[in-house]
Amino acid sequence: MTVSAETQITDLTINDHACLTYGEPEELLDLTAAFVRDGLAAGQRVVWLAEEPERRLAELRRRGVVARAATVTGMMMVLACQDGLLDGQSFAVEHAMTWLRGQMDVTDREGYPGLRVALDMSWALRPVTGIEQLPAFEEEIASALGGVSTAVLCQYDRERFDPVTLASVSGYHTRSVAAATYHHDPLLRICRQYAPSGIRLAGQLDRAAEGALGLALAEAIRVDGDITVNMTELSFVDLYCARMIIDAARSLPPPRTAVLRCGSAIGARFRLLGAGTGPGVRLETAHDG
Repeated sequence: MTVSAETQITDLTINDHACLTYGEPEELLDLTAAFVRDGLAAGQRVVWLAEEPERRLAELRRRGVVARAATVTGMMMVLACQDGLLDGQSFAVEHAMTWLRGQMDVTDREGYPGLRVALDMSWALRPVTGIEQLPAFEEEIASALGGVSTAVLCQYDRERFDPVTLASVSGYHTRSVAAATYHHDPLLRICRQYAPSGIRLAGQLDRAAEGALGLALAEAIRVDGDITVNMTELSFVDLYCARMIIDAARSLPPPRTAVLRCGSAIGARFRLLGAGTGPGVRLETAHDG
């Protein structure tokens, strides 16, 4: 069995201009959290242009990224998309690049070793003028990154952007970022989770996916530290797979811990099987809906 992945988010370097295409909000938040986490850990300045900045900060915290404290010192900023790239309801390459170069100047002036910028491109789906300049903007970013200590992660929702638009911008990026995926069909998705480290399950899980589930769990366990099995988007799990997950969680040597995150219905099944009653395994249940 092979794992489908392009460049993983943890492979990005300071001079990359990367394109992240995602299919669901959890994927966007997970990969961006890892991008932010690694930048802050390296002492770099981090800027994220996103929808609903306060909610994004809360999501970073939920994923174990200490971002709010960094915003106090100026090491990190989370801003609304229009605060950097748009001038009212219009987009112009010159305006957006002036903002980006300004962020580079601030980073250099304050002595940071580098800059990471995450750009949520959802603004381009709004009724704004100048949207035809989007490919030119990506080309200008690529030119601006030559010889500077800056990485830019451009984020496109592949379910909302049309294939023509995605194709028109892809060639200007040095990397194409995706989560390592172990299984993906209309009923089930199993992929790696990067922040916090572990795996994420969505859909309906039964024994037909035993091989992919086993590989995902094995690779998660081989990484040092605690692991999280994120099942908040799982609507069904059979007893066989539930026991596989519990057995893998219990196999972690102390002091490592496995966190099983799920909705209340799935949590009830794991609770009946004894998950969370012994050391090393913690069951976190969120209310459905």
